[in-house]
Amino acid sequence: MKCGFVSLVGRPNVGKSSLLNSILDMKLAITSNVSGTTRNIIQGIYNDDLSQIVFVDTPGIHKPNNKLGSLMNKKAYNNVDGVDVILFLIDASKGFGKGDQFILEKIKNRDIPIFLLLNKIDLVKNKENLLLEINKLKDLYNFREIIPISARKKDNIDLLISCIKKQLPESEKIYSEEDLTNVSTRFIMAEFLREKILELTHEEIPHTVTCYVENFEEDEKVVHIQILIVIDRENIKKIIIGKNGSMLKEIGTRARIDMEKFLGKKVFLETYVKTLKNWRDQEKYFLELGLKEEDE
Repeated sequence: MKCGFVSLVGRPNVGKSSLLNSILDMKLAITSNVSGTTRNIIQGIYNDDLSQIVFVDTPGIHKPNNKLGSLMNKKAYNNVDGVDVILFLIDASKGFGKGDQFILEKIKNRDIPIFLLLNKIDLVKNKENLLLEINKLKDLYNFREIIPISARKKDNIDLLISCIKKQLPESEKIYSEEDLTNVSTRFIMAEFLREKILELTHEEIPHTVTCYVENFEEDEKVVHIQILIVIDRENIKKIIIGKNGSMLKEIGTRARIDMEKFLGKKVFLETYVKTLKNWRDQEKYFLELGLKEEDE
């Protein structure tokens, strides 16, 4: 049996989390157009009769403008070591830019097969230009594979899985078939809520907003979830709550739909917002993100 670890790297918004969800055929990692959406190292476990592949979704590598951004970059760099394959994603609709070159310089000296994935090919109108771009990229580095994909439409995902398997060692399964991920259900529920905040508030809300599950009670048919939204400015609180609580209600309604799909049960969701201006005051909540003292 072929088993191993595969790391997904790239700039923010190139579709790493979308690819993970597409491969697993379930929503595990949240997605949005806001830079910094993925902040944790999330493992998604793919199983079939002949293989087990542990995909490691990493934060988008970017030029950091705050402490959280630096920590996210550090997490991404640390998680390309020790894997069997690196999937380097770029946005095919925008081409290979300076940010992509910066990442390539960071990863190319590792003795690990690197696949270059041109994601979002569904957004490329002129397919001849796509072929020209692939030919140019061949000269940048000796990529093990260059594969155009669409994570959103699942184009060439089967081909990608087949190519990955060829690079993996023969091994016993790393996880049991019942395991889906390394993160807790509580964490996934909090992320579903954070995704809807980013989705509905757009650029008004910085990616430092944090959601933390304060209470999670489950029985055979119903799950009761209480989530605290932690922000660092009072004006952000007003945006998230909205007029007469309308925004917070819509955020909760949309998040609950994803929660019920994931859990397969009815969800009663309670949300509230708290302002904590000092970074260290937020340490309790950032522990959920893995941002501990030793990371600083």
